[in-house]
Amino acid sequence: MSERASVDMFFDPVCPWAWITSRWLLEVERVRPVDIRFRVMSLVVLNAGRDGRSDGDQDGPESKWGPVRVCVAVEQRYGSAAVGRLYTALGNRIHIDREERGPELYRAALADAGLDPALADVAGSTGYDEALRASHDAGMKPVGQDVGTPVIHAPGPVPGETVAFFGPVITPAPKGEAAGRLWDGVLLVAGTPGFYELKRTRNERPSFD
Repeated sequence: MSERASVDMFFDPVCPWAWITSRWLLEVERVRPVDIRFRVMSLVVLNAGRDGRSDGDQDGPESKWGPVRVCVAVEQRYGSAAVGRLYTALGNRIHIDREERGPELYRAALADAGLDPALADVAGSTGYDEALRASHDAGMKPVGQDVGTPVIHAPGPVPGETVAFFGPVITPAPKGEAAGRLWDGVLLVAGTPGFYELKRTRNERPSFD
């Protein structure tokens, strides 16, 4: 790609694997002509009805609804760049510092990102759920429902074409040119007609190094 291209990653802040992929993509942005935009999907929406699960808010202070609601509220007020800053702040606190999810964490993460801490209050509200589901559906529609997060939408091999895929699931996140080479390979296989899956058993825990 000679011109900078837009790449969307759909994430749920609670997923450690998506967090690692997001850190890789930020490295890719440094070494390849791409601009990363972080957008919201929801694991609790995705998993509703699976194995008897409900999409109700049943987990108290550790609910998966809170972080995604706050991210959607930030996107609507501040735009997508602010979502990226908030995702970094949330991920540092959730995955690196292992803080308990809840209003205190959301307020602190919003402050870290230079955003209004009062938006933490939407974590317990359904006011942004319609917009959340719309963002979720936009991310999942091209890849189907039997995957999770991360989902990436990227330019395809044909001008004007977009390819969408789940993954890559990696640990730790490659740095520098290694990140760029992985990006090149991922785009190659994702842009191959009829290519669906490349997988092996995961035998490592998430590494945030």
